[in-house]
Amino acid sequence: MTSSGLSRRKLLQLSGISTLGALAGCASPLPGTDDGGGRAVTPRPTVTADPDTSVSLTATSGTIRPASDTSTTTWLYDGQYPGPELRVQEGDVLSVELANDLQEETTIHWHGIPVANPVDGVPNVTQEPVASGDTFTYKFRAEPAGTYFYHSHVGLQLDRGLLGPLIVEERDPHVEYDREYVVVLDDYLSGEPRLPSDGGMGGGGMGGMMGDVRPPYEGLLINGQLPENPPTFDVTEGDRIRFRFVNAGSATVFGVRIAGHEMSVTHADGQPVEPVEADSFVFGAGERYDVVVEATNPGRWFVQANALDGNEPPARAVVEYESTDGSSTPQPPSSSSNRLEYGDLQALSSLDGVSGDPDRTFDLTLSRGRNQSYTWTIDGQAYPDADPLQIRPGEHVRIRMTNQSPVVHPMHLHGHFFQVGNAIKDTVIVPGHRGQVTLDFHADNPGRWLFHCHNLYHLDAGMARVVEYVE
Repeated sequence: MTSSGLSRRKLLQLSGISTLGALAGCASPLPGTDDGGGRAVTPRPTVTADPDTSVSLTATSGTIRPASDTSTTTWLYDGQYPGPELRVQEGDVLSVELANDLQEETTIHWHGIPVANPVDGVPNVTQEPVASGDTFTYKFRAEPAGTYFYHSHVGLQLDRGLLGPLIVEERDPHVEYDREYVVVLDDYLSGEPRLPSDGGMGGGGMGGMMGDVRPPYEGLLINGQLPENPPTFDVTEGDRIRFRFVNAGSATVFGVRIAGHEMSVTHADGQPVEPVEADSFVFGAGERYDVVVEATNPGRWFVQANALDGNEPPARAVVEYESTDGSSTPQPPSSSSNRLEYGDLQALSSLDGVSGDPDRTFDLTLSRGRNQSYTWTIDGQAYPDADPLQIRPGEHVRIRMTNQSPVVHPMHLHGHFFQVGNAIKDTVIVPGHRGQVTLDFHADNPGRWLFHCHNLYHLDAGMARVVEYVE
Protein backbone atom coordinates (compact mmCIF):
# COMPACT_ATOMS: atom_id res chain seq x y z
CA MET A 1 0.00 0.00 0.00
CA THR A 2 1.10 3.57 -0.58
CA SER A 3 1.05 5.93 2.37
CA SER A 4 -2.28 7.25 1.09
CA GLY A 5 -4.00 3.91 1.63
CA LEU A 6 -4.57 3.74 -2.14
CA SER A 7 -2.54 0.88 -3.59
CA ARG A 8 -1.14 0.72 -7.09
CA ARG A 9 -2.99 -2.56 -7.52
CA LYS A 10 -6.27 -0.81 -6.68
CA LEU A 11 -5.37 1.93 -9.14
CA LEU A 12 -4.83 -0.59 -11.90
CA GLN A 13 -8.24 -2.06 -11.10
CA LEU A 14 -9.86 1.37 -11.37
CA SER A 15 -12.09 0.63 -14.31
CA GLY A 16 -15.22 2.40 -13.10
CA ILE A 17 -16.85 1.67 -16.44
CA SER A 18 -16.58 -1.47 -18.56
CA THR A 19 -17.11 -1.75 -22.26
CA LEU A 20 -20.62 -2.25 -23.49
CA GLY A 21 -20.78 -5.59 -25.26
CA ALA A 22 -18.01 -7.59 -26.83
CA LEU A 23 -15.34 -6.01 -28.98
CA ALA A 24 -16.56 -5.98 -32.55
CA GLY A 25 -13.44 -5.70 -34.63
CA CYS A 26 -12.30 -2.56 -36.41
CA ALA A 27 -14.38 0.54 -37.05
CA SER A 28 -17.07 0.44 -39.71
CA PRO A 29 -16.14 2.20 -42.97
CA LEU A 30 -17.82 5.43 -43.92
CA PRO A 31 -20.85 4.80 -46.13
CA GLY A 32 -20.46 5.63 -49.78
CA THR A 33 -16.68 5.43 -49.78
CA ASP A 34 -14.25 2.74 -50.80
CA ASP A 35 -11.52 3.28 -48.21
CA GLY A 36 -13.10 5.23 -45.37
CA GLY A 37 -11.94 8.53 -46.90
CA GLY A 38 -14.00 11.63 -47.57
CA ARG A 39 -13.88 15.38 -48.02
CA ALA A 40 -12.97 17.38 -44.92
CA VAL A 41 -15.80 19.31 -43.28
CA THR A 42 -15.27 23.03 -42.70
CA PRO A 43 -15.03 23.81 -38.97
CA ARG A 44 -17.47 26.22 -37.39
CA PRO A 45 -16.14 29.77 -37.54
CA THR A 46 -14.42 31.45 -34.64
CA VAL A 47 -16.30 34.06 -32.63
CA THR A 48 -16.60 37.48 -34.24
CA ALA A 49 -18.31 39.30 -31.36
CA ASP A 50 -16.37 41.82 -29.33
CA PRO A 51 -14.70 40.23 -26.30
CA ASP A 52 -16.13 40.65 -22.83
CA THR A 53 -12.67 39.98 -21.39
CA SER A 54 -9.31 40.56 -23.08
CA VAL A 55 -6.10 39.13 -21.67
CA SER A 56 -2.47 39.14 -22.77
CA LEU A 57 -0.22 36.22 -21.85
CA THR A 58 3.51 36.13 -22.48
CA ALA A 59 5.34 32.80 -22.62
CA THR A 60 8.79 33.50 -21.27
CA SER A 61 11.67 32.11 -19.25
CA GLY A 62 11.68 32.77 -15.51
CA THR A 63 12.60 31.49 -12.08
CA ILE A 64 10.26 29.68 -9.71
CA ARG A 65 10.76 29.02 -5.99
CA PRO A 66 8.56 26.10 -4.94
CA ALA A 67 10.22 26.09 -1.51
CA SER A 68 12.35 28.59 0.40
CA ASP A 69 15.59 26.78 -0.44
CA THR A 70 14.62 25.55 -3.91
CA SER A 71 14.59 27.42 -7.20
CA THR A 72 14.87 26.63 -10.87
CA THR A 73 14.67 28.42 -14.19
CA THR A 74 11.82 27.25 -16.36
CA TRP A 75 9.14 28.51 -18.77
CA LEU A 76 6.16 30.47 -17.52
CA TYR A 77 3.13 32.49 -18.52
CA ASP A 78 3.61 36.10 -17.38
CA GLY A 79 6.40 35.01 -15.06
CA GLN A 80 3.96 33.10 -12.83
CA TYR A 81 3.66 29.45 -11.89
CA PRO A 82 1.02 28.26 -12.25
CA GLY A 83 0.09 30.84 -14.85
CA PRO A 84 -2.43 33.60 -14.11
CA GLU A 85 -5.91 32.39 -13.20
CA LEU A 86 -8.31 33.32 -15.99
CA ARG A 87 -11.87 33.70 -14.67
CA VAL A 88 -14.90 34.66 -16.77
CA GLN A 89 -18.66 34.31 -16.69
CA GLU A 90 -20.35 31.52 -18.62
CA GLY A 91 -21.14 32.66 -22.15
CA ASP A 92 -18.67 35.54 -22.15
CA VAL A 93 -16.34 35.98 -25.10
CA LEU A 94 -12.71 35.66 -23.99
CA SER A 95 -9.82 37.00 -26.08
CA VAL A 96 -6.29 35.94 -25.17
CA GLU A 97 -3.27 37.30 -27.02
CA LEU A 98 -0.29 34.99 -26.67
CA ALA A 99 3.13 36.61 -27.07
CA ASN A 100 5.92 34.08 -27.53
CA ASP A 101 9.14 35.28 -25.92
CA LEU A 102 10.61 31.77 -25.86
CA GLN A 103 13.33 30.58 -28.19
CA GLU A 104 10.98 27.85 -29.48
CA GLU A 105 7.54 27.83 -31.06
CA THR A 106 4.53 27.32 -28.81
CA THR A 107 0.70 27.31 -28.61
CA ILE A 108 -2.08 27.36 -25.98
CA HIS A 109 -4.74 24.64 -25.69
CA TRP A 110 -7.92 25.34 -23.70
CA HIS A 111 -8.31 21.97 -22.02
CA GLY A 112 -11.91 20.80 -21.78
CA ILE A 113 -13.67 23.69 -23.50
CA PRO A 114 -15.23 22.72 -26.87
CA VAL A 115 -13.90 25.76 -28.72
CA ALA A 116 -14.03 26.18 -32.49
CA ASN A 117 -11.34 24.07 -34.17
CA PRO A 118 -9.06 26.94 -35.34
CA VAL A 119 -8.41 28.09 -31.73
CA ASP A 120 -7.87 24.67 -30.11
CA GLY A 121 -4.11 25.16 -30.01
CA VAL A 122 -2.76 21.88 -31.41
CA PRO A 123 0.30 22.56 -33.58
CA ASN A 124 0.06 21.38 -37.18
CA VAL A 125 -3.47 20.07 -36.59
CA THR A 126 -5.55 23.17 -35.83
CA GLN A 127 -2.95 25.93 -36.25
CA GLU A 128 0.60 26.66 -37.19
CA PRO A 129 2.64 26.94 -33.99
CA VAL A 130 3.42 30.47 -32.85
CA ALA A 131 7.01 31.22 -33.76
CA SER A 132 9.49 32.82 -31.38
CA GLY A 133 8.84 36.56 -31.28
CA ASP A 134 5.34 36.27 -32.77
CA THR A 135 1.86 36.65 -31.31
CA PHE A 136 -1.42 34.82 -31.82
CA THR A 137 -4.88 35.73 -30.56
CA TYR A 138 -7.31 33.07 -29.34
CA LYS A 139 -10.93 34.17 -29.09
CA PHE A 140 -13.83 31.94 -28.06
CA ARG A 141 -17.07 31.90 -26.14
CA ALA A 142 -16.43 30.49 -22.68
CA GLU A 143 -19.07 27.82 -22.28
CA PRO A 144 -20.20 25.65 -20.66
CA ALA A 145 -19.32 26.68 -17.12
CA GLY A 146 -16.71 24.60 -15.37
CA THR A 147 -13.19 24.10 -14.04
CA TYR A 148 -10.69 23.98 -16.90
CA PHE A 149 -7.04 24.79 -17.50
CA TYR A 150 -4.84 26.06 -20.30
CA HIS A 151 -1.42 24.78 -21.32
CA SER A 152 1.07 24.56 -24.14
CA HIS A 153 0.45 21.71 -26.58
CA VAL A 154 3.92 21.72 -28.14
CA GLY A 155 6.23 18.81 -27.34
CA LEU A 156 7.05 18.50 -23.64
CA GLN A 157 6.51 22.18 -22.81
CA LEU A 158 3.70 21.43 -20.34
CA ASP A 159 6.28 19.83 -18.03
CA ARG A 160 8.27 23.08 -18.03
CA GLY A 161 5.42 24.97 -16.33
CA LEU A 162 3.39 26.43 -19.20
CA LEU A 163 -0.02 25.95 -17.59
CA GLY A 164 -2.68 27.83 -15.65
CA PRO A 165 -6.29 27.49 -14.43
CA LEU A 166 -9.29 28.68 -16.42
CA ILE A 167 -12.53 29.07 -14.46
CA VAL A 168 -15.86 29.65 -16.22
CA GLU A 169 -18.33 30.63 -13.51
CA GLU A 170 -21.91 29.34 -13.51
CA ARG A 171 -24.69 31.87 -13.58
CA ASP A 172 -26.76 29.57 -11.36
CA PRO A 173 -24.67 26.97 -9.47
CA HIS A 174 -26.46 23.76 -8.48
CA VAL A 175 -24.66 23.69 -5.11
CA GLU A 176 -24.28 26.36 -2.46
CA TYR A 177 -20.90 27.46 -1.14
CA ASP A 178 -19.45 30.43 0.72
CA ARG A 179 -15.84 30.46 -0.48
CA GLU A 180 -13.79 28.70 -3.11
CA TYR A 181 -10.19 27.74 -3.81
CA VAL A 182 -8.55 26.51 -7.01
CA VAL A 183 -6.10 23.68 -6.31
CA VAL A 184 -3.65 22.97 -9.15
CA LEU A 185 -1.67 19.74 -8.74
CA ASP A 186 1.53 19.21 -10.67
CA ASP A 187 4.74 17.20 -10.74
CA TYR A 188 7.96 19.18 -10.30
CA LEU A 189 10.75 18.68 -12.83
CA SER A 190 13.72 20.97 -12.26
CA GLY A 191 15.55 20.10 -15.47
CA GLU A 192 14.64 19.98 -19.13
CA PRO A 193 12.02 17.33 -19.95
CA ARG A 194 13.19 14.55 -22.26
CA LEU A 195 11.86 11.22 -23.45
CA PRO A 196 13.54 8.02 -22.19
CA SER A 197 14.78 7.41 -25.71
CA ASP A 198 16.71 10.67 -25.31
CA GLY A 199 18.12 9.59 -21.96
CA GLY A 200 15.66 11.75 -20.09
CA MET A 201 14.01 9.56 -17.46
CA GLY A 202 15.11 7.92 -14.28
CA GLY A 203 13.32 5.49 -12.01
CA GLY A 204 10.47 6.15 -9.65
CA GLY A 205 7.82 4.22 -11.52
CA MET A 206 7.18 0.81 -12.95
CA GLY A 207 10.02 -0.38 -15.17
CA GLY A 208 10.46 -3.10 -17.76
CA MET A 209 9.93 -3.03 -21.49
CA MET A 210 6.15 -3.30 -21.24
CA GLY A 211 5.94 -1.09 -18.18
CA ASP A 212 6.89 2.55 -17.96
CA VAL A 213 9.58 4.83 -16.64
CA ARG A 214 8.98 8.12 -14.90
CA PRO A 215 10.71 11.49 -15.23
CA PRO A 216 13.12 12.33 -12.39
CA TYR A 217 10.63 14.48 -10.52
CA GLU A 218 11.95 16.25 -7.45
CA GLY A 219 8.57 16.60 -5.80
CA LEU A 220 4.85 17.16 -6.13
CA LEU A 221 3.22 20.56 -6.03
CA ILE A 222 0.00 22.26 -4.97
CA ASN A 223 -0.36 25.69 -6.56
CA GLY A 224 3.33 25.70 -7.40
CA GLN A 225 4.58 24.90 -3.89
CA LEU A 226 6.36 21.83 -2.52
CA PRO A 227 5.04 20.13 0.65
CA GLU A 228 7.73 21.75 2.83
CA ASN A 229 6.21 25.11 1.91
CA PRO A 230 2.48 24.30 1.67
CA PRO A 231 -0.10 26.89 0.65
CA THR A 232 -2.78 27.69 3.22
CA PHE A 233 -6.54 27.74 2.61
CA ASP A 234 -8.23 29.86 5.29
CA VAL A 235 -11.73 28.77 6.29
CA THR A 236 -14.37 29.93 8.76
CA GLU A 237 -16.26 27.44 10.87
CA GLY A 238 -19.71 26.81 9.42
CA ASP A 239 -18.79 27.80 5.87
CA ARG A 240 -19.15 25.58 2.83
CA ILE A 241 -15.89 25.60 0.86
CA ARG A 242 -15.67 24.73 -2.84
CA PHE A 243 -12.33 23.30 -3.94
CA ARG A 244 -11.66 23.11 -7.68
CA PHE A 245 -9.01 20.40 -8.15
CA VAL A 246 -7.02 20.36 -11.42
CA ASN A 247 -4.55 17.61 -12.29
CA ALA A 248 -2.11 19.60 -14.42
CA GLY A 249 0.64 17.02 -13.97
CA SER A 250 2.46 15.59 -16.95
CA ALA A 251 2.87 12.00 -15.74
CA THR A 252 1.15 11.64 -12.37
CA VAL A 253 -2.06 10.00 -11.19
CA PHE A 254 -2.99 11.59 -7.85
CA GLY A 255 -4.99 10.22 -4.94
CA VAL A 256 -6.52 13.16 -3.04
CA ARG A 257 -7.84 13.44 0.52
CA ILE A 258 -8.65 16.27 2.94
CA ALA A 259 -7.89 15.34 6.53
CA GLY A 260 -10.75 15.58 9.02
CA HIS A 261 -13.42 16.23 6.40
CA GLU A 262 -15.71 14.39 4.03
CA MET A 263 -15.91 15.71 0.48
CA SER A 264 -19.07 16.13 -1.54
CA VAL A 265 -18.06 15.71 -5.20
CA THR A 266 -20.14 18.14 -7.26
CA HIS A 267 -18.45 18.34 -10.67
CA ALA A 268 -16.40 16.02 -12.87
CA ASP A 269 -14.25 17.68 -15.55
CA GLY A 270 -16.21 20.86 -14.87
CA GLN A 271 -19.63 19.32 -15.52
CA PRO A 272 -22.20 19.11 -12.70
CA VAL A 273 -23.01 15.77 -11.10
CA GLU A 274 -25.43 14.77 -8.39
CA PRO A 275 -23.40 15.47 -5.22
CA VAL A 276 -21.79 12.27 -3.94
CA GLU A 277 -19.91 11.80 -0.68
CA ALA A 278 -16.35 10.49 -0.69
CA ASP A 279 -13.27 10.71 1.50
CA SER A 280 -10.87 10.42 -1.44
CA PHE A 281 -10.69 10.41 -5.21
CA VAL A 282 -8.16 9.39 -7.84
CA PHE A 283 -7.62 11.43 -10.98
CA GLY A 284 -5.28 11.24 -13.94
CA ALA A 285 -3.48 13.97 -15.85
CA GLY A 286 -6.05 16.33 -17.37
CA GLU A 287 -8.96 15.39 -15.09
CA ARG A 288 -10.67 17.84 -12.72
CA TYR A 289 -13.01 17.42 -9.76
CA ASP A 290 -14.90 20.05 -7.79
CA VAL A 291 -15.79 19.20 -4.20
CA VAL A 292 -17.65 21.02 -1.44
CA VAL A 293 -16.47 20.63 2.15
CA GLU A 294 -18.40 21.72 5.23
CA ALA A 295 -16.08 23.47 7.66
CA THR A 296 -17.32 21.82 10.85
CA ASN A 297 -14.08 20.46 12.35
CA PRO A 298 -11.87 23.32 13.64
CA GLY A 299 -8.13 22.94 13.53
CA ARG A 300 -5.37 22.71 10.95
CA TRP A 301 -5.67 19.88 8.42
CA PHE A 302 -3.64 18.70 5.47
CA VAL A 303 -4.98 18.51 1.94
CA GLN A 304 -2.85 15.66 0.63
CA ALA A 305 -2.25 14.33 -2.88
CA ASN A 306 -0.18 11.17 -3.33
CA ALA A 307 1.37 10.05 -6.60
CA LEU A 308 -0.04 6.58 -7.20
CA ASP A 309 2.50 5.95 -9.96
CA GLY A 310 5.54 7.49 -8.26
CA ASN A 311 7.37 7.55 -4.95
CA GLU A 312 7.72 11.27 -4.28
CA PRO A 313 6.46 12.63 -0.94
CA PRO A 314 2.81 13.70 -1.26
CA ALA A 315 1.84 17.21 -2.28
CA ARG A 316 0.30 19.13 0.61
CA ALA A 317 -1.69 22.24 1.45
CA VAL A 318 -3.18 23.27 4.79
CA VAL A 319 -6.83 23.95 5.61
CA GLU A 320 -6.66 26.38 8.53
CA TYR A 321 -9.66 27.55 10.54
CA GLU A 322 -9.50 31.19 11.52
CA SER A 323 -10.15 30.15 15.14
CA THR A 324 -6.74 28.40 15.36
CA ASP A 325 -3.52 30.13 16.31
CA GLY A 326 -1.65 28.72 13.32
CA SER A 327 1.13 27.18 15.40
CA SER A 328 -0.22 23.66 15.80
CA THR A 329 0.98 20.92 13.47
CA PRO A 330 -1.58 20.14 10.72
CA GLN A 331 -3.20 16.73 11.02
CA PRO A 332 -2.63 14.21 8.18
CA PRO A 333 -5.51 12.30 6.59
CA SER A 334 -6.38 8.79 7.66
CA SER A 335 -6.58 5.88 5.25
CA SER A 336 -9.33 6.07 2.66
CA SER A 337 -12.46 4.00 3.21
CA ASN A 338 -14.87 5.62 0.73
CA ARG A 339 -13.03 6.37 -2.52
CA LEU A 340 -14.91 7.89 -5.44
CA GLU A 341 -15.38 5.59 -8.44
CA TYR A 342 -16.55 6.54 -11.93
CA GLY A 343 -19.69 4.49 -11.31
CA ASP A 344 -20.62 6.90 -8.48
CA LEU A 345 -20.91 9.83 -10.89
CA GLN A 346 -24.36 10.78 -12.15
CA ALA A 347 -24.51 13.78 -14.49
CA LEU A 348 -27.33 16.24 -13.87
CA SER A 349 -28.32 16.01 -17.53
CA SER A 350 -27.53 13.51 -20.26
CA LEU A 351 -25.41 14.31 -23.28
CA ASP A 352 -27.46 15.21 -26.34
CA GLY A 353 -27.15 12.98 -29.38
CA VAL A 354 -25.82 9.80 -27.76
CA SER A 355 -28.94 7.79 -26.95
CA GLY A 356 -29.51 4.33 -28.43
CA ASP A 357 -27.08 2.49 -30.67
CA PRO A 358 -24.07 4.38 -32.07
CA ASP A 359 -23.73 5.28 -35.76
CA ARG A 360 -20.01 4.52 -35.66
CA THR A 361 -17.86 2.43 -33.35
CA PHE A 362 -14.09 2.35 -33.00
CA ASP A 363 -12.44 -0.48 -31.06
CA LEU A 364 -8.99 0.70 -30.05
CA THR A 365 -6.10 -1.03 -28.31
CA LEU A 366 -3.70 1.01 -26.19
CA SER A 367 -0.24 -0.53 -25.88
CA ARG A 368 3.51 -0.10 -25.71
CA GLY A 369 5.37 -0.23 -29.02
CA ARG A 370 6.85 -3.59 -29.95
CA ASN A 371 10.34 -2.37 -30.80
CA GLN A 372 13.11 -1.30 -28.45
CA SER A 373 12.39 2.43 -28.68
CA TYR A 374 10.15 4.29 -26.26
CA THR A 375 6.89 4.22 -28.23
CA TRP A 376 3.22 4.19 -27.22
CA THR A 377 0.57 3.25 -29.75
CA ILE A 378 -3.15 3.15 -30.50
CA ASP A 379 -3.93 0.02 -32.51
CA GLY A 380 -0.22 -0.43 -33.15
CA GLN A 381 0.20 2.99 -34.79
CA ALA A 382 2.27 5.80 -33.31
CA TYR A 383 1.20 9.38 -34.02
CA PRO A 384 1.83 11.26 -36.24
CA ASP A 385 2.26 8.20 -38.49
CA ALA A 386 -1.27 7.05 -37.68
CA ASP A 387 -4.54 6.87 -39.58
CA PRO A 388 -7.22 9.41 -38.61
CA LEU A 389 -10.48 8.27 -37.06
CA GLN A 390 -12.97 9.57 -39.59
CA ILE A 391 -16.52 10.50 -38.60
CA ARG A 392 -19.48 12.39 -40.10
CA PRO A 393 -21.27 15.41 -38.63
CA GLY A 394 -24.25 14.49 -36.47
CA GLU A 395 -23.15 10.93 -35.75
CA HIS A 396 -23.31 9.23 -32.38
CA VAL A 397 -19.74 7.93 -32.08
CA ARG A 398 -18.59 5.23 -29.68
CA ILE A 399 -14.95 4.55 -28.80
CA ARG A 400 -14.19 1.33 -26.93
CA MET A 401 -10.68 1.08 -25.53
CA THR A 402 -8.73 -1.89 -24.22
CA ASN A 403 -5.45 -1.17 -22.44
CA GLN A 404 -2.95 -3.96 -23.11
CA SER A 405 -0.22 -2.25 -21.09
CA PRO A 406 0.25 -2.48 -17.31
CA VAL A 407 0.07 1.30 -16.78
CA VAL A 408 -2.96 3.61 -16.82
CA HIS A 409 -3.73 5.99 -19.68
CA PRO A 410 -5.82 9.13 -19.05
CA MET A 411 -7.42 9.58 -22.49
CA HIS A 412 -8.56 13.06 -23.52
CA LEU A 413 -10.76 14.06 -26.47
CA HIS A 414 -10.44 17.62 -27.75
CA GLY A 415 -13.46 19.67 -28.83
CA HIS A 416 -16.14 17.46 -27.24
CA PHE A 417 -17.56 16.13 -24.02
CA PHE A 418 -18.29 12.43 -23.91
CA GLN A 419 -20.52 10.21 -21.85
CA VAL A 420 -18.87 7.46 -19.84
CA GLY A 421 -21.34 5.49 -17.78
CA ASN A 422 -23.63 8.15 -16.29
CA ALA A 423 -20.99 10.89 -16.23
CA ILE A 424 -20.10 13.56 -18.77
CA LYS A 425 -16.35 14.11 -19.03
CA ASP A 426 -13.54 14.99 -21.44
CA THR A 427 -10.76 12.88 -19.90
CA VAL A 428 -11.02 9.34 -18.53
CA ILE A 429 -8.56 6.87 -17.01
CA VAL A 430 -8.24 3.55 -18.82
CA PRO A 431 -6.77 1.14 -16.24
CA GLY A 432 -3.89 -1.19 -17.08
CA HIS A 433 -3.83 -4.96 -17.52
CA ARG A 434 -6.62 -5.18 -20.13
CA GLY A 435 -8.72 -2.49 -18.51
CA GLN A 436 -11.61 -1.41 -20.72
CA VAL A 437 -13.53 1.85 -21.01
CA THR A 438 -16.28 2.89 -23.43
CA LEU A 439 -17.08 6.50 -24.24
CA ASP A 440 -19.82 7.99 -26.44
CA PHE A 441 -19.94 11.45 -28.00
CA HIS A 442 -22.01 13.46 -30.45
CA ALA A 443 -20.19 14.66 -33.56
CA ASP A 444 -21.33 18.27 -33.24
CA ASN A 445 -18.09 20.26 -33.63
CA PRO A 446 -16.53 19.81 -37.10
CA GLY A 447 -12.79 19.91 -37.59
CA ARG A 448 -9.70 17.86 -36.85
CA TRP A 449 -9.39 17.02 -33.17
CA LEU A 450 -6.67 15.30 -31.19
CA PHE A 451 -7.59 12.23 -29.13
CA HIS A 452 -4.67 11.23 -26.94
CA CYS A 453 -3.22 10.04 -23.68
CA HIS A 454 -2.69 13.01 -21.34
CA ASN A 455 0.44 11.47 -19.87
CA LEU A 456 2.65 13.92 -21.74
CA TYR A 457 5.39 11.37 -22.40
CA HIS A 458 2.97 8.78 -23.80
CA LEU A 459 1.52 11.46 -26.08
CA ASP A 460 4.93 12.61 -27.29
CA ALA A 461 5.89 8.97 -27.88
CA GLY A 462 2.91 8.38 -30.16
CA MET A 463 -0.29 7.63 -28.19
CA ALA A 464 -2.63 9.88 -30.16
CA ARG A 465 -4.96 9.94 -33.15
CA VAL A 466 -6.75 12.70 -35.03
CA VAL A 467 -10.55 12.50 -35.07
CA GLU A 468 -11.43 13.92 -38.47
CA TYR A 469 -14.83 15.06 -39.72
CA VAL A 470 -15.51 14.17 -43.36
CA GLU A 471 -18.51 14.16 -45.67
